[in-house]
Amino acid sequence: MNQLDLREKLSQFFQEDIGRGDITTDLLFSTPYLVGTGEWKVKQAGVFAGQMVLEEVVQFFDKSIELDLFIKDGQQIEIGDVIARVTGPYPLLLTAERVVLNLIQRLSGVATLTNQAIKYLANDQIKITDTRKTTPGLRMLEKYAVRCGGGVNHRFGLDDAVMIKDNHITAVGSITKAINKIRASIGHMTKIEVEIENKQQLQEAIAAGADVIMFDNIPPREITKLVELVPDHIITEASGNITVHNIHLYKNTMVNMISLGYLTHSAQALDISFNITGGAK
Repeated sequence: MNQLDLREKLSQFFQEDIGRGDITTDLLFSTPYLVGTGEWKVKQAGVFAGQMVLEEVVQFFDKSIELDLFIKDGQQIEIGDVIARVTGPYPLLLTAERVVLNLIQRLSGVATLTNQAIKYLANDQIKITDTRKTTPGLRMLEKYAVRCGGGVNHRFGLDDAVMIKDNHITAVGSITKAINKIRASIGHMTKIEVEIENKQQLQEAIAAGADVIMFDNIPPREITKLVELVPDHIITEASGNITVHNIHLYKNTMVNMISLGYLTHSAQALDISFNITGGAK
């Protein structure tokens, strides 16, 4: 994760939440130097993601804050586990509480769902990857959470790689026209992925020189047959309405990747709490 981008995002998140000041905390504490201790505690089992968020928040507010991290990114967490303990000025702990919780709960939810998808697929030869169906403003963080859960990242944005979808094909006229036009302009480091829906499109994409072929909304049994037609140098990907509930059906399709928008657009936040445990010093 880009640390500079993370700092900038945290600044935006805290500005949104704090506004002109934390009225409650400002009125309760006449001095900003009263020190206390708090803990992030697990209330729902899953996979943790958010180590970098906790570490960066400490640096963001006050480098004198002490952070003891007991759980690292990608680790399984159980109810009752203490993720981290923090000691610092009460105003900072209390003011930062909600933003930090929102982030680590959301990210841990994505990591947990990713890990579940990998377990339900039960085939370590097929990689689980995300999509661009992320929460606006949180893409970097959510894709980081996918990696914490054991998945890999698809393109981060439209500028990463070429992905020719059904609407592009319709607008241009054919897969061949689309690939030829793009291939004439891009550099040798940029891959071209083509979304196909049937055998005819698959054969056209192969002949036109696609680097990656996505089987979009095609039943698993049909994908298994089509994959046999694809040369070894072309990466294959299955996508379209795949969730943890049906991903096991794709176990024997022999594709290289399965992409799931479900990982980010349907993940539920993991239940984590923050509680003050030590009185003022």
